[in-house]
Amino acid sequence: MGFCLQAESTKDDKNMNQIKEFAKELLYKKEDVEAWLAGKSAFSQYDGELGWLLSDCRVQDGVDGSWCTYTYEDNGQGCRKIINYSDKKSRINSYGDSFTQCHQVSDGETWQEILAAHLGEPIRNFGVGGWSVYQAYLRMKREEKKSPAEYIIFNIWGDDHFRNLDAWRNIRVRQMAGFGEPTLPYVKVNPETKKFKECPNPCPTKESVYNLCDLDWVVNRFKDDFVFNIMLAHKNAADMEVNKSYDKIKKIATTFGINTKIDDAASISGAAYEMHAKAALYASMRIVELVEEFAKKNNKKVLYVLSFGSYDIAKMINEGTRFDREFVDFMKKKKLPYVDLMDAHLEDYAKYKMSVEDYLKQYYIGHYNPRGNFFHAWALKNKLAKMLNPKPVAYPE
Repeated sequence: MGFCLQAESTKDDKNMNQIKEFAKELLYKKEDVEAWLAGKSAFSQYDGELGWLLSDCRVQDGVDGSWCTYTYEDNGQGCRKIINYSDKKSRINSYGDSFTQCHQVSDGETWQEILAAHLGEPIRNFGVGGWSVYQAYLRMKREEKKSPAEYIIFNIWGDDHFRNLDAWRNIRVRQMAGFGEPTLPYVKVNPETKKFKECPNPCPTKESVYNLCDLDWVVNRFKDDFVFNIMLAHKNAADMEVNKSYDKIKKIATTFGINTKIDDAASISGAAYEMHAKAALYASMRIVELVEEFAKKNNKKVLYVLSFGSYDIAKMINEGTRFDREFVDFMKKKKLPYVDLMDAHLEDYAKYKMSVEDYLKQYYIGHYNPRGNFFHAWALKNKLAKMLNPKPVAYPE
């Protein structure tokens, strides 16, 4: 009996050591936090409720090595600068992540401005790089009190589903130089039990952001976090002496209704990804239901846009598979109006005789280049114009 207790204690110690080693890799330096909170980041600024908003800047990240100009109303608190028809009242607001913000193009090159120029009326752009579906929903609720619009374009990009579950983005994505992606509001879910819980930003004040420099605080706050354990499982998958990180993933898998045999490195990572994806897509479905509830209550009409990185488009063209099939089926079942840019690219690619790589280079430089944003705008213009009442000046009845 004594031997068993000692062995279990040893496993606990090893597991805690693994947690601490992983947590150490995530810690911020106090001087970096101080600089970010002081507004010295090239991209973002702290927001206690939403995690972060954007800052005015010029960055050399555009097409052909060009410098892009990013300008936002109200010192980053409002939408991206309106170029076309800024003197008119806007009846269309757009929400989402960097594919809504239109990262890597200048103010007048966004898909919103292309649509605005074509339709003859302004479209506000409230997109923020790095955001989840949940953050976009929360900002929609905030902004619609201040700058209400009858029509909402709600853009959901591939990784946004996974971001819903992130309590601290850097657990899953390493910190980018000059760009803070700290803690954020998130959701806890279990698709098997139908659990869905909205959770606030773990660091709701500027002072609390310094906790991300404290190893003990990080360990205590995130050791039982879903995404933390998913990423720890991936990290330790090759080591079959992972002790309780292996046991924990097996336990979580069972609660998620996943009964895959988990006894080697590949199966550990496979089960971890399956749980992660299943939870992420389920989270987005529930958040879309919240968006719909908000829209119905406030007499708004929502057009959803599903956008993707070039790798997702390439995978679909080459293999015929997409990770978000369950979410697309949900949108169809609910009969929600949406534009699927995956389908739009497949239809477009069929017109060409070139490699997938060469095709995608026309539109992507990481995010969409100006031509990619034109593609985005053109893919949704007909459905948007049909929704609008009265009709835009470009398409009078």
